[in-house]
Amino acid sequence: MTEVLTQLFIGGAWVDAADGATLPVDDPATGEILCHVADAGPKDARLAEEAAVQAQADWARTAPRARSEILRRAHEIILERTDELARLMTSEMGKPLAEARGEVAYAAEFFRWFSEEAVRIGGGCGLLPDGRNRMLLSRRPVGPCLLITPWNFPLAMGTRKIGPAIAAGCTMILKPAPQTPLSSLALAGILKRAGLPDGVLNIVTTSRAGEVCEPLLRGGRIRKLSFTGSTAVGRLLLAQCADTVVRTSMELGGNAPFIVFDDADLDVAVDAAMVAKMRNMGEACTAANRFFVHRSVADEFGRRLAERMGALVVGPGTRGGVDVGPLIDADGRAKVEELVADAVERGAEVLVGGRRPEGPGNFYPPTVLAGVDPGSRLMDTEIFGPVAAILTFDDEDEVLRRANDTPWGLVGYVFTQGLDRGLRVSEGLEVGMVGLNTGLVSNPAAPFGGVKQSGLGREGGRVGIDEFLEYQYVAVPVR
Repeated sequence: MTEVLTQLFIGGAWVDAADGATLPVDDPATGEILCHVADAGPKDARLAEEAAVQAQADWARTAPRARSEILRRAHEIILERTDELARLMTSEMGKPLAEARGEVAYAAEFFRWFSEEAVRIGGGCGLLPDGRNRMLLSRRPVGPCLLITPWNFPLAMGTRKIGPAIAAGCTMILKPAPQTPLSSLALAGILKRAGLPDGVLNIVTTSRAGEVCEPLLRGGRIRKLSFTGSTAVGRLLLAQCADTVVRTSMELGGNAPFIVFDDADLDVAVDAAMVAKMRNMGEACTAANRFFVHRSVADEFGRRLAERMGALVVGPGTRGGVDVGPLIDADGRAKVEELVADAVERGAEVLVGGRRPEGPGNFYPPTVLAGVDPGSRLMDTEIFGPVAAILTFDDEDEVLRRANDTPWGLVGYVFTQGLDRGLRVSEGLEVGMVGLNTGLVSNPAAPFGGVKQSGLGREGGRVGIDEFLEYQYVAVPVR
């Protein structure tokens, strides 16, 4: 593994935790410790907050073009360091190197996208309807932000939040997941090299999230929270934000339906299923969770999907030819095992996989289950693993009702060759995003987010920067 940064990044300096604490970073492919990083506590959080608050006024006054150029340079540096960053990501998170390289490109694109949006922050002016006042509208940064990122896309989730904050003129504290802090710390080094002023970005790695984040959210100086993670944690953070009315955007859990109609092109549907299910070993909020397949094509779809899933090579992500790396930790694998066992006990048929291999690492084989009982636990739980659970349906109204019967609404996938049906079902799904005859919806140029208990607000696209900006209206009398 390449040399890594392991300290906190506060006020432009690399520092140890105030109490000297560290936390281990494990290799999920072996269970061995890669390194130790600083484990921040409340005192470190206060220092990071002070650095962000002190830097806010000057950063907000920085010319949009200057902010844009910093992001553009950071985009170029990330691409120059693709192989190094991919290997770092694979070491701490487990995904195969080919996927990690893809994430590096995806992550870099957020910086390029928001470098272009930084110079397009608009306002407006006009005469109010009563003719007595002119209206001047301006956009201004919301202020210091707390950004909390998950472990499954450690580089891209960082750039997706940092990019618009920088473009808008906000300072920030980033708290990455304790399982994958190294990619975020690498980002700090990249942005410093790109010319980001001290104090604009501060990174606190910690195993003590509650002790670090709650005082920040309740203290009154953090004005924006952007969180990606579970719905359960999101609810807790929303309660903590209520005291000081912190502005929030949240990308929470998912329970994505993958609907295959009788007229679907099965080659297209199976190809898309491999992407929607197996990207990141299934450890994605956008992962297809519930496969609803029309009864007339269910056997054929299941056979083809099982054949493709069974051909995937499982192993350490750093090994050539590997398609599926380990799950993030032993708890994640145990959860997948329990969900599969429950489905089998309720009558599901294992078409492929279904049993973890012997040996070290948190590996679980690609698994396809057919004839899944709707009451199985994996129907209302994010699987977060390489398991495709197939159920059958008979008509459009039925499958829409079942697909929407969930508190989550992040993404759905629809496969049909009928344009009218495709649009009708897409519009009927209670989700924030739909993949129509495609298994990949994520793109920096598109607004990412969900409805119901899958979150608030959007990241990416033209609206992504709006989450970090406020409007100010000035009334000017007409003389």
